[in-house]
Amino acid sequence: MKDGKLLAVVPVHNEEDSITDTVNGLKEIDLIDEILIVNDGSTDNTQKVIETLDVSYITFEKNMGKGYAMKKAIKDMEYDYIAFVDGDLGKTSKEMEKLIIPVVSKEVDFTIAKFPKAPTKGGFGFVKGLAKKGVYFYTKKEIDTSLSGQRVYRKEVMEVMDYIPNRYGIEVAMTIQALNGNFTFKEVPVKMTHRYTNRSIKGFIHRGKQFFDILITLIIIGFRR
Repeated sequence: MKDGKLLAVVPVHNEEDSITDTVNGLKEIDLIDEILIVNDGSTDNTQKVIETLDVSYITFEKNMGKGYAMKKAIKDMEYDYIAFVDGDLGKTSKEMEKLIIPVVSKEVDFTIAKFPKAPTKGGFGFVKGLAKKGVYFYTKKEIDTSLSGQRVYRKEVMEVMDYIPNRYGIEVAMTIQALNGNFTFKEVPVKMTHRYTNRSIKGFIHRGKQFFDILITLIIIGFRR
């Protein structure tokens, strides 16, 4: 069924409480050949936990950004298929198999996870709206999952991506480039859960950073066209 190596990349920052369950969920998926954790400058006990998990890992001394962490794996590792997995999925990471099968079976070139509706309200939809409208502006395709970090790509799709921003704009940039490469894709409904950002000061600051990074990413994509 699978004709090459599948690498699962897990970028993490301060995930000491969830990374073990996330990795154990991935280990239940036989189609994954290697799990790589990229520790993006964690300041808690994440590094000590990673060292007990019997997986490959790369560690940054300081926080460089999610996109930078993913880019390091893309450039330095060997793979024929690559999966990106957020570190806070816990045991629901085993749902990644639903994204992997359509790609390795050559049904589509890439997949993106479509999460169930959040149990609590987070922001006011500005970040999601910007991402969705930005993707449509550059691709004329409407998708609901442009911000989802759970994805699987064939290597051929990754090879057309010459712009990978260092921080929160990463998923939007990857989505636009993959869609403009005329690759086939599928949004896959999953039963994954992860940490939701609530309507607190900290939550609004986080979403503000996301919004700014995505806006800058969209502007840069426009200049690169």
